[in-house]
Amino acid sequence: MLRQLHITGLGVIRELDMEPAAGLTVLTGETGAGKTMITVGISLALGSRGGAQLVRDGDGSAKVQARFDAAAGAEEWAEDGEVILARTIGAEGRGSARIGGQLTTATALAEMGSKLVEIHGQHQSLRLLDGATQTAFLDRFAGTEQVERVAAYRAAYATLQTARRELDGLMGAARERERALDLLAYQVREIESVGPRAGETDELQAEATRLGHAERLQELADAAVQALAQDGGAGDLLATAARGLDSAASIDVGASDLAERGNALAAEVTDLIHEVRAYREGVAIDPGRLQHARERLSSLQALQRKYGATDADVVAFLEQARDELDSLQTADDRLEELRGELDAASTAVAALAEAAHASRAEASPGLGRALTQHLEDLGMPGAVLELGVERAEDVGPLGIDRVELRFRGGPSQPLLPLAKAASGGELSRVMLACRSVLADLDDVPTLVFDEVDAGIGGQAGLAVGRRLAQLATARQVLVVTHLPQIACFADLHVRVRKEDGEAIAEVLDDRERPMELSRMLAGMEASEHALSHAEELLDEAARVRAGAS
Repeated sequence: MLRQLHITGLGVIRELDMEPAAGLTVLTGETGAGKTMITVGISLALGSRGGAQLVRDGDGSAKVQARFDAAAGAEEWAEDGEVILARTIGAEGRGSARIGGQLTTATALAEMGSKLVEIHGQHQSLRLLDGATQTAFLDRFAGTEQVERVAAYRAAYATLQTARRELDGLMGAARERERALDLLAYQVREIESVGPRAGETDELQAEATRLGHAERLQELADAAVQALAQDGGAGDLLATAARGLDSAASIDVGASDLAERGNALAAEVTDLIHEVRAYREGVAIDPGRLQHARERLSSLQALQRKYGATDADVVAFLEQARDELDSLQTADDRLEELRGELDAASTAVAALAEAAHASRAEASPGLGRALTQHLEDLGMPGAVLELGVERAEDVGPLGIDRVELRFRGGPSQPLLPLAKAASGGELSRVMLACRSVLADLDDVPTLVFDEVDAGIGGQAGLAVGRRLAQLATARQVLVVTHLPQIACFADLHVRVRKEDGEAIAEVLDDRERPMELSRMLAGMEASEHALSHAEELLDEAARVRAGAS
């Protein structure tokens, strides 16, 4: 349960520290004193959204810390059997969240908070008007097996919808796919018929240039050989020079280096003569080969104009086109697979929908009777709640059913959808009746009610107070109320008042409680009559608690 709540800088709250009771804690006070801001603080600690507008004027941030007994699943965050949820919202709008002192996200905070606290307010009452909320309520009442069945249905339905979308996409793209197949197949055939390889264009261009100038290259090679190898040419002259330097080196050792260089040059020229002659022999005049090279170049360049600037680009395009072609060619196989998946998912969805429908139809009368009994206990004799379970034309996210909570305020009134029949006060009590039923279905340890008394008073308020006190025997319950008929049942009564623009929370003792209740009754300073009525309310609450124990 919630052990301690500490709030600073939130709305009208400068600083507030509160330790709720294990049973029923009631918050009372004038309108605008800051009662609801306390429940806002609890919501923030549980991960709800909050903006800079919540920060108190002049403060840099709003901070909320809530200390709880550690619930199941919170052990890793707990210390000494307790866990602290904390939230900070800066005046600039940025904030932070912590669990057990460790930084986390608001989403993780909300996930943890959902195991610890359930908050009911006007917004939650309005949710009762939503068909999905009513369906989920009926499923929870039907039992754990039904909840698991509905979860399986949602998974199967999601699979069905995914398969349908993919199948529709493939079917819709069938004509476009055929056009793409034809184009890709043509492109692959065209490139494969040429068979390019990376760097081939450069090699062919060099070969074509050489073959195109073969005669000129032969002439140049012949001239070089003549200049190097003829009598009296460069070869003879260098050989003569080398012999002379050898003779000089035999006389003067200082000429040895020159002699070595001369001999090396003479030898190099001899090798050059052999290589130029070999080059000359290799330069062939081959018109056929030249024509082939030019035609091959033309084919490669035609591909490059379509598919890439280089041979490597064309080869890469070919690989990509092959992959796309394979993918498109297997689309028909995927169509068959999808049809099989669709049939299997449809079968699963239909079976689960029928099973869920049967369970809902079986459970709805019992839930209606339970809710109606709670309404009678809440001061609405003759009121009736029923859950209609009707088949839809087709399955949907919730199954094949349309679940509708129907309400009749009295015997002479028609049974109508809750949204059309219930007043604000009736809706608040319907919500409390639902919560009373759910109390036996879940294990959330702390319940918070804000505006649960909207539109009710008198005996109806007293009935709501009894029910809240009954809930508080098995749960920790916090209630924000304007009704003394509810406040009188408090195990801990906290009065919130505003002083110099700040909310102050005070725990009332046995002497102060009648005064606060009489103020709530009379709307002014306590009168003798109001004090007497307040004492009667407290006596009634004591009798109810004694009977419950």
